[in-house]
Amino acid sequence: MLKLGLTGSIATGKSTVLRAFADLGVPTFSSDEVVHELYEGEAVPAVRDVFPDVIHGGKVDRRMLSARLIARPGDLKTVEAIVHPLVRQRISAFLRNAAEKRAPLAVVDVPLLFESGYDYGFDAVAVTVVDEDTQRKRAMVRPGMTVEKLDTILARQLPQAEKKRRATYVFDTSGPVAETQEKVRELVEKLAGP
Repeated sequence: MLKLGLTGSIATGKSTVLRAFADLGVPTFSSDEVVHELYEGEAVPAVRDVFPDVIHGGKVDRRMLSARLIARPGDLKTVEAIVHPLVRQRISAFLRNAAEKRAPLAVVDVPLLFESGYDYGFDAVAVTVVDEDTQRKRAMVRPGMTVEKLDTILARQLPQAEKKRRATYVFDTSGPVAETQEKVRELVEKLAGP
């Protein structure tokens, strides 16, 4: 089974590309979705121990946590030390399950793949890219996004050019969604066969 990592900067089309793989029957894993699940369950006690003010209704209030991390960026490492090992456990289980089912290809979306420095054992990495103006426009329409928050996020991420340089495959998502879906279909055929 070929293990494909998927990454890219914020608002460059990772979710669209991941969904296109899933629509073709490829097993997919979204780290963002798992983090949302963890913030409603398994990660809550550990986050409560260090940041009790961001827990509401038994869940991590992601907006409050985000605001805290913008105000105190040094706290990010504490959150990552709690959440990243849990996400990695889920990724390992997902890949084992996909291999047991004899899937020819499995795709794992890890937004900070290169930045984390962690070796997930992927056979190849696909990167999503888009021009900076489009990226900013897409990001700014997200709920709760501010210029300050976006700049903070971008400051933590490698420049798109560097991610592109490290990629095995690149998806430029500037065009229509159908065009991106076609590029994904072509790669799936190349990697996994029809």
